[in-house]
Amino acid sequence: MTLTQLRTFLEIAESGSFTSAADKMGYAQSTVTMQIRSLEEELGTPLFDRLGKTVVPTDQGIRLMAYAEKMLQMEREIKSDITSSEKPSGLLKIGVSETLCYKRFPEMLLWYRNSFPEVEIQLTFVTHDTFPGMLRSGAVDMVYTLNPLIERDDLKLLSKKEESLGFYVSPDHKLAKKRRVTESDLNDIPLLLTSHGCNFRKMLIEALNEEGIIPNIAIETSSKEILKQFAINGAGAAFIPDMSAQDEVIEGKLTRLNWKGAKFPIYSQVFVHKDKHITGAIREMADLITGYR
Repeated sequence: MTLTQLRTFLEIAESGSFTSAADKMGYAQSTVTMQIRSLEEELGTPLFDRLGKTVVPTDQGIRLMAYAEKMLQMEREIKSDITSSEKPSGLLKIGVSETLCYKRFPEMLLWYRNSFPEVEIQLTFVTHDTFPGMLRSGAVDMVYTLNPLIERDDLKLLSKKEESLGFYVSPDHKLAKKRRVTESDLNDIPLLLTSHGCNFRKMLIEALNEEGIIPNIAIETSSKEILKQFAINGAGAAFIPDMSAQDEVIEGKLTRLNWKGAKFPIYSQVFVHKDKHITGAIREMADLITGYR
């Protein structure tokens, strides 16, 4: 079994065609066929079902895909970390929470790219329930997420910074000038909340339930931009991370309520899988995030 065979195997699985894989990789089709036949003989099982002109991985082939991706990821890490150059290089796959991309992370990426031009960065948006599996499978190398503090045995925390959530309304909203806003003031106020599985939403609903307040949920969406626009237009109070509304507050489009109710502790956090080798590219990114102000 060779990395070349595994690379060819993954290319066929992605393209669904021996011919397409051969064209993309610059091989004769007979070479591709020979590589897969040799791999199937070594493993003692078919890896593809031939369905007319299309090929799809068998159950065993699907299992092999996960291993192949890990092995090729390790190859990239070796090439990135074991090099004569002291500067990081190679591919760095980062999973990031969408909220962190409003302003902060793009600024970091610009600095990082200027400092380490030999690192190729691949970004993927992640959610709190998907990113542990993505780290485990090697789909991403590291994750920069915004959540309540996460403690898991399979994750290694490289950095954390306390952040904050707030309620945002249009400047002419009836609560905008109120000196003190608590759970009781939200009774019957239309709430503009993140989607059902979001931890921010869960924290607020729990706080309201403890005070006997039945939330009046007007809008639920994963898009902070949509929530802000509804709040600007007077449709209710948006409960969102403060970092995502800074520009609108400066421009006078939104007002942050003077919240004196329950605390909502959240943190920006950087994770890798517990068994992940920390390459120079990962270390430099984690250090940049830690020191960013």
